Amino acid sequence: MTQYRRVLLKLSGEEFGGGKLGVDPDVVSRIAREIASVSAAGFQIAVVIGGGNFFRGAELRQRGMDGVRADYMGMLGIVMNCLALQEFLEQRNVVTRVQTAIAMGQIAEPYIPLRAIRHMEKGRVVIFGAGMGLPFFTTDTVAVQRALETHCEAVLFTKNGVDGVYSADPHKDPSATRFDTLTYDEAISRDLKVVDQTAFTLAAENKLPMIVMGLEPEGNILRAAQGEKIGTLVNAG
Repeated sequence: MTQYRRVLLKLSGEEFGGGKLGVDPDVVSRIAREIASVSAAGFQIAVVIGGGNFFRGAELRQRGMDGVRADYMGMLGIVMNCLALQEFLEQRNVVTRVQTAIAMGQIAEPYIPLRAIRHMEKGRVVIFGAGMGLPFFTTDTVAVQRALETHCEAVLFTKNGVDGVYSADPHKDPSATRFDTLTYDEAISRDLKVVDQTAFTLAAENKLPMIVMGLEPEGNILRAAQGEKIGTLVNAG
């Protein structure tokens, strides 16, 4: 088994809302407990969160909103999720830092990769907020970019209602099969939608291992960091 000393965890905003609008404190508390267990086991961990429980830029565009403004609204929703996760982590005595791509000096540090690395080396959990700070980038792509820039050894994608990468949407196609392992070339050529294609391509170019998995059962994040076979491992092959 390959253990990953430093990992980046990508969480979807929908998970934070428990399928509803806003933040579900019980859900975020459970996620914080999982992250705390990873940190307590000696692994270094950073987090990127989506903002879909508040705003989804694509949906706002469909309703006629300017795309740039819609994306910035989504970034602010992400920061709210970051602060919620920070609160529940610090309730568990896990020292946490939020870094944002948009300056918010009263509530978070600016995104500085070397400082983030230093925080992780000291055992702190780092949460990256406000996406890339630019419109037109998904948080999937941001997760891979942040993982690369902070020298993470793997990026863990948890997807709401999905426990890995499937040959088709398992909610629509009952014959869909889950892959245990997959190369980036296969994922891109099959046009698999579980992760943004730009994220797949960026990870492939830099040979960054990606694990796509579900949050259930409890302990999956720690087991993935320890190298157990959880979900689907996507790598350069």
